Amino acid sequence: METRTEGNPKNLYPKPPFKKQDQDPPGETKHMDPRPDHGELSYEGNNLLRGKTAIITGADSGIGKATAIAMAREGADILIAYKDSIEDEDAKDTLDWVTKAGRKAILFKGDIRSEDTCKSLIDLAVQEFKHIDILVNNAAYQMSYKTIEEISAEEWNKTFEVNLSAMFYLVKHALPHLRAGSSIINTTSVNAYDPNPTLIPYAASKAAIQNFTSNLAQKFLEENKGVRVNAVAPGPVWTPLIPSTIPEHEHFGDNTPIGRPGQPAEIAPVYVFLASAAASYISGATIPATGGRITI
Repeated sequence: METRTEGNPKNLYPKPPFKKQDQDPPGETKHMDPRPDHGELSYEGNNLLRGKTAIITGADSGIGKATAIAMAREGADILIAYKDSIEDEDAKDTLDWVTKAGRKAILFKGDIRSEDTCKSLIDLAVQEFKHIDILVNNAAYQMSYKTIEEISAEEWNKTFEVNLSAMFYLVKHALPHLRAGSSIINTTSVNAYDPNPTLIPYAASKAAIQNFTSNLAQKFLEENKGVRVNAVAPGPVWTPLIPSTIPEHEHFGDNTPIGRPGQPAEIAPVYVFLASAAASYISGATIPATGGRITI
């Protein structure tokens, strides 16, 4: 994909309709057309996170991958967390970009629905990095359903376990190792404000993340822990999750005023900002990156 950084935002990246390209979940980047832009050729660091360490879940592809690349180029060492063997190739590519930036990279593969797995993830980061400065709770699961009758209890529970319970486990076990000035960043969604009726479990979980973020932010400041907690609410973003979970992805993103889906490279700088000292007075906030879709 040609990387563009200036001009009318409507014209910076490909617009729908896209060709039909069904994949099995969670999807792979190499099968996507057009290929997502993770900032591989465009993101330039400015030492905003020099000497920091970051854990990023779902960092094999999409927003997590772009955030790992951006944070590495800002000077942070990165633990790249992901779930499935089908994602090994994408995760290894993320690791390569982090190491090319001159930073330390660690791969962690595991199902974060398990609290034990989350504890092991945190333990590995502490073992390798000695401390944690940034926790990006980005991994998510979604599936589309035309009717509520199609949604099983197992599916409902799985969505909340991946999207919300894992955040709780990771925050709980990371907190003793987060130094004053550290940052937790949770990925919510435009669906927290403007829910898609075909994504009922996902949208509900993302709304819960909004509350979780605000609650934690107040609690940690009241307890004088010096840890800020914020969220990012992406709109439609072109990642492997889309052709693998949205049947009519040919028109994905055309419901935004910008008229196209966002690219991961357009979302990652928001995470960098929230993790940096430039956001020292921001906690309990959600920054929308929605292609113009309204979140009020």
